[in-house]
Amino acid sequence: MRISTTIFLTDETISPVRLARELEARGFAGLYLPEHTHIPVSRETPYPAGGELPREYARTLDPFVALAQAAAVTERLALGTGITLLAQHDPIALAKQIATLDHLSGGRFTLGLGYGWNREEAADHGVAWTGRRELVRDRLALMRALWAAEPTAYEGDSGFSVRASEVWPKPAGGAPRILLGGAAGPKLFAAIAGQTDGWMPIGGRGLTESLPPLRAAWEEAGRDPKALQVVPYAVLPTPGKLAHYAELGCEETVLQLPSAGASEVLRVLDAYAEHLG
Repeated sequence: MRISTTIFLTDETISPVRLARELEARGFAGLYLPEHTHIPVSRETPYPAGGELPREYARTLDPFVALAQAAAVTERLALGTGITLLAQHDPIALAKQIATLDHLSGGRFTLGLGYGWNREEAADHGVAWTGRRELVRDRLALMRALWAAEPTAYEGDSGFSVRASEVWPKPAGGAPRILLGGAAGPKLFAAIAGQTDGWMPIGGRGLTESLPPLRAAWEEAGRDPKALQVVPYAVLPTPGKLAHYAELGCEETVLQLPSAGASEVLRVLDAYAEHLG
């Protein structure tokens, strides 16, 4: 199993350059970064984990800028977002960012997508909360049109469209690997099967019960059963937990690092290194 990591990188933590170098030197497979553009002070949406919202949420670095730094100082380390809030992006500009990062990194990028949880943040981006799933579906389809080998037009249902255009570079393989995050359920599994390469379940809980309906939705959509990728995300590891994921067919797990300075992050990395094969 490949062991990757995720962290809330901020202006107060270890730098992307230092972390990327340390990860690659130790043999970790990848680095995934979250995103929040801002956290409105008037926030009424409760923090999903309960309690006060940790300070790192409001200080998070832009993931694409940070990953570009990481790409520049590594050769093998996989790079990804966990997760990109696609409904909050202009899909034409984002498609260019993703293609450029994937091209410059030699095809190392994974696009982790999600619908978000912070209503106030989304509202400032003009996102109607109840329509955000449709926005993500629509904008992902538009980005795929821009990544297509031949100029391809796309007319969406949510007000976004693009005419057939010349646009380069292209992501390696025509599109990056795309994983969708979110809580298990029929709507999520239908979206995964219809548009993505797999699921990024946060914490990895309940996979034994969730995987059969996901696999059923995947096969009903005509997808190759062997192609489904399930990547448990933001996991606090134990040997038994990682062995369980491997038994379920997971080929990669993403471990949570603390949002902290270099000394603490490197201490945790050294502890996690026991899980590397």
